[in-house]
Amino acid sequence: MSRTTRGAGPDPGPARLCSGQTDPSGQTGRVLAAGGRLWLVRHGETEWSRAFRHTGRTELPLTVRGERQAVGLASALAGLRPALVLSSPRRRALDTARLAGFGTATVDSDLAEWDYGQYEGLTSDQIRRNRSGWTIWSGDPPGGETAREVEVRADRVLTRIRAGLVHGDVLIFGHGHFSRVLAARWLGEPATAGGMFVLGPAAPCVLGTECGVPTVVHWNLVTSPAENSPEPGMTRRTGTP
Repeated sequence: MSRTTRGAGPDPGPARLCSGQTDPSGQTGRVLAAGGRLWLVRHGETEWSRAFRHTGRTELPLTVRGERQAVGLASALAGLRPALVLSSPRRRALDTARLAGFGTATVDSDLAEWDYGQYEGLTSDQIRRNRSGWTIWSGDPPGGETAREVEVRADRVLTRIRAGLVHGDVLIFGHGHFSRVLAARWLGEPATAGGMFVLGPAAPCVLGTECGVPTVVHWNLVTSPAENSPEPGMTRRTGTP
């Protein structure tokens, strides 16, 4: 999916009206989508994410650039009044939430990043020296979580999210791979379908429904193009390892 630049203020657009029903004004043939939308935000840059190293359990602070990315989220999310805000327990996610203006986010341990086991701290290129063609989506990391285990964890989170959506928008501060699994499961796809979604640091995504069908409203939004562009000498890669 393409990455889109947007200005300040959450504006995912009007709800799509479905045929064959009646909206609150009494007009037949249309109905407004009920409930809120799910906002996913990956944490800002860390030294390991900058180097494309798999970062699961390891606690790392945001880089200076990552802090600026998180602060930039404050204006992008300024108009959002979520009914529920959840965060991974990892420092990088909590700091991103705090700098974005949502320091009271409730910690949910199920939002932690994929456990990479023996591949923690390694890049995909390093892993492929022994396992040609490997990605997190095509092979389970030894000593870490299987795709099925991550999928089950994502489904538990989605159960809590759906309960919150009855009251309004839900905002999640999390990680690259796990947020992609959440998106896949939102759409009713297996965890491995998360490989189709590219997700950069501090890039908001919006999931919703249309006529009862789960949808991707916006994905991988750039809140600050200058802060999300590659630094001199770096290869342009906006996604997770």
